[in-house]
Amino acid sequence: MKKKLALLLACLMAVTMLAGCGKEQESTAGMGTSEKSNNVESAEGSTGSFGVDTQAIIDRGVLRVGVKNAVPGFGLQDTLTGEYSGMEIDIATKLAEYLGVEVEFTTVTAATRTELLDSGDIDCVLATFTITDERKESWDFSTPYYTDAVTVLVENASGITSLEGLVDKKVGVSSGSTSARALTAAMVEAGLIDGTGFDPDTFDPAIWTTGISYQQYEDYPAISTALSAGEVDAFCVDKSILAIYKTEDRSYIEEKFSPQEYGIATKKGSDFSVLCDELVNTWLNDGTISSFMDNYGLE
Repeated sequence: MKKKLALLLACLMAVTMLAGCGKEQESTAGMGTSEKSNNVESAEGSTGSFGVDTQAIIDRGVLRVGVKNAVPGFGLQDTLTGEYSGMEIDIATKLAEYLGVEVEFTTVTAATRTELLDSGDIDCVLATFTITDERKESWDFSTPYYTDAVTVLVENASGITSLEGLVDKKVGVSSGSTSARALTAAMVEAGLIDGTGFDPDTFDPAIWTTGISYQQYEDYPAISTALSAGEVDAFCVDKSILAIYKTEDRSYIEEKFSPQEYGIATKKGSDFSVLCDELVNTWLNDGTISSFMDNYGLE
C-alpha cells in the first residue's frame, strides 16, 4: 500500500508540473505575440507617416530636383566639376537629407521646368520659380522661401535710366517667365503706355507691341549677349538674376516692381507638396533658410 501511495503522489506531482509548464509556455507565447504585434505597428507607423508620393521617392532612394545652373546665389553649376551651389541647392540637399535619400539635380529653364515636372522626370522645382495664382492652378507651391522684385538692366550708353526711357524700346525676356507682363503692367500703371487691350491673364509678350515690344530667349546668357549686341535695348527679369549680368558698363533703371515670391513647385495634389510646405515653414522659423541666404550674400 505504501508503495502504491508513493507512486500515486509522484504521478500527481508530475501532472501538476506539466500543467504549470503548459501555462508558462502559453504565457510566454502570448507575450511573444504581443511584442511582435507592437513591432509591426511601430514599423508601419514609421513608413505610414509618409504619403504614397513621398514614399515613392524614399523607395527610389533619389530626390530629383530641377534647378538653375547660371544664377549665382540660387543655382550655379561649376563648369569644371559639374557641382552645383546656391541657396536653392542647399534647400534641395536638406530636403533629401530629411528623406534619407540622395539628391539628383537637373538643369531647367523657365521654359522646361514645368514640362519636366509634369512628365515625372523631376519631383520638384527649386529654380527661382515665381508663385502666381495662374501657376497655382496647375502646380502646388510651398510657402515662399525668398521674395525678389523685377527690374530692368540697360547699357549705360543707351541713356535709359527709368521706365519712361523704355517707351517704344525692345526688351529681352526669358521664354515662359512673367517678366514681360510685370514690366508692361508697371508701364501701364505709370501712364507711360496705353493699357487698352492689356489683360494680365491673357498677356502674350510675343504679340504685344503697344508702347513696348519683347524678344524672348531660352536662357539668361542669351539675353545678356543680345543686349551687348544691340539686338534688344534692355534686359528684364528678377533683380537677383540681373545681378549676375551687371557690369561697370551696365546699370539698373530706377524702378523696381512686381514682387516675386519663390517657392518649391510640386505636382498638383501630391502629398509631397504638403511635406515641402511643412519643411519650408520649419526652416523659415528656425533660421535655416536665413543662414542659407547669408551664406550667398542674398538680401
